[in-house]
Amino acid sequence: MPSLPTVAIIGRPNTGKSTLFNRLAGERKAIESEVAGTTRDHVAHRIATKTVDFLLLDTGGMGGGTDDKGFEQDVHRQSLLALENADLIVFTINSREELTKSDHVIIDLLRKRSRRHVPVILVPTKCDNPATIEGQLVEYLSLGIADIVIPVSAPHAIGTEELLEAIVKELKRLHFKKQEKAKASDPPKVAVIGKPNVGKSSLINAFMSDPQRAVSPMLVSDIPGTTRDAVDTIIRFNEQEFLFIDTAGIRRRTKVEEGIEHYAVLRSIQALEQCDVALLVLSATEPVSHQDQRLAALAIEAGKGLILLLNKIDTLKSEAPALRGAEGRAAKIAEVELSLSFCRFAPLLPCSAQTRDGLLRIFPLIAQVQQNRRRRIPTKELHRWFTDAVYGQPLKVLSKTKHLTQADDVPPTFVLFVKNPRDIRPTELRFLENRLRSMFDFTGTPVRWIAKGGKE
Repeated sequence: MPSLPTVAIIGRPNTGKSTLFNRLAGERKAIESEVAGTTRDHVAHRIATKTVDFLLLDTGGMGGGTDDKGFEQDVHRQSLLALENADLIVFTINSREELTKSDHVIIDLLRKRSRRHVPVILVPTKCDNPATIEGQLVEYLSLGIADIVIPVSAPHAIGTEELLEAIVKELKRLHFKKQEKAKASDPPKVAVIGKPNVGKSSLINAFMSDPQRAVSPMLVSDIPGTTRDAVDTIIRFNEQEFLFIDTAGIRRRTKVEEGIEHYAVLRSIQALEQCDVALLVLSATEPVSHQDQRLAALAIEAGKGLILLLNKIDTLKSEAPALRGAEGRAAKIAEVELSLSFCRFAPLLPCSAQTRDGLLRIFPLIAQVQQNRRRRIPTKELHRWFTDAVYGQPLKVLSKTKHLTQADDVPPTFVLFVKNPRDIRPTELRFLENRLRSMFDFTGTPVRWIAKGGKE
C-alpha cells in the first residue's frame, strides 16, 4: 500500500508552530497560546491536495523555553522522534528575534539526526511584511540546513499558500503520489495499534495460515520495540481479504530504550490515517493506561472503525482465586469498559494470540464494522426516526430542527439545519446519538454531527 508522507513542523517553543499548523489544516486543532510549551503532544491532520496527500504533524517545542525541565525533556524526545521519521521537515524560527541558543540546538540536530534525503523548509514566522527580512535571508541560507526559505504570517495567511505549494512540490520530487480513493470492493485496511509489548505482532502471526506464517512470520519478543520494520500483511478468511497494517515498526536508528512509547503513538497516528478499522490491542495483565485511552481517542478523532482486543485473556486463569476463569474475565472486561467508557460503541473482544481463543470472531467483526462505517440511512427514514426521537423530550434547539440529512462522508455524518447552531448543547447531541444507535446498527464506528444555520 502506498505510504502517506509525514510532514513535521518543528521549532523551539512559541515560534508559531501551532498557529501555522491550524492555518494549513484549515481548522483549529492545535492549542495556540503565548505561553511557551503549550503544545505537549503530537497533533496530526491529513491534508489533501490535487496531486498529493500528506499527514501534517505539529510537535511541542524543542530546545527549552519553559520552567518545567521534565516537561521539556518529554516534549523534546517526542519532537526528535518526529524529526527522525518525517519525510519533510518544516523548521520554524521567529523572524522578530535573533537566532537563539535553542534555535542553534535544533539546527545542530537537523544536521546530525535528520535523514539526508529529507528536505527541510525553513519558515521565519510572525512576518507580516516579508520585504522587511530580506537582509536576514542570507543568514538563514548560510545555516546550510535548507535551500528553501518561506517567510509567513499564519494569522494573516501571508506566505502560507506558497509554503503549501513548496511542500507539495518537494513531496512530488520524492515520488509521493496521491492515494487512490478506496473502493467498496477493496479489502478492509486494518491498523493494529497499542502500547509496545501487548502482543500486536503475535496476534498478526496468529491470524495467518500455517503456510503464510512459515514464509513470513512477524518477529516476536518480550522486549518492547523488537519489531523494527513495519510490514503490511494480506490475510484471507472465508474467501475475503483483509490488509493488516502492523504499527510496531521502529526505524533502526531510534533507540528502543528512549521514547519507544512516544514512537508507538507516532506510528499509530500514521497508520490510522491509512486504515479503515483500528484494532486497539490491550493486555489483560495490565490496567488500561493513559496511552491506551489516547490511542482510542485518536482512532475516534480520525473517524476510523474501532475494535478493542483484550489480548492475553488466557493468563487470568492462573491468577488469584478471585480472578480465575469466567469471573476473572468478567471483572477484567468491566474494568476495561469503565476505563474506556467514551468509546462504548466499540466492541470488546477477549482473545489470546497464544491459544487463539476468540481470534475467529475478529474477522466477521471487522467486516461488520466496515459495513457500518459505510451505512447510509435514507432521508425519509431518518426524518421519521428523528421525529420519534425528539417527541416529548426537553430539547429546545433540536426539537425545532428544520431539516436532517446524512452527508456522503465516512464515517456516518449527519447534518442538522437549525436556526442557531451555537445553541445546541453537547448533552443534546449525546442523547441524539444514543437514540440513533438504538435504532440503527453503528457498532464499531464513530458518528459525527454537523450543525448548520439557516444562512449556511
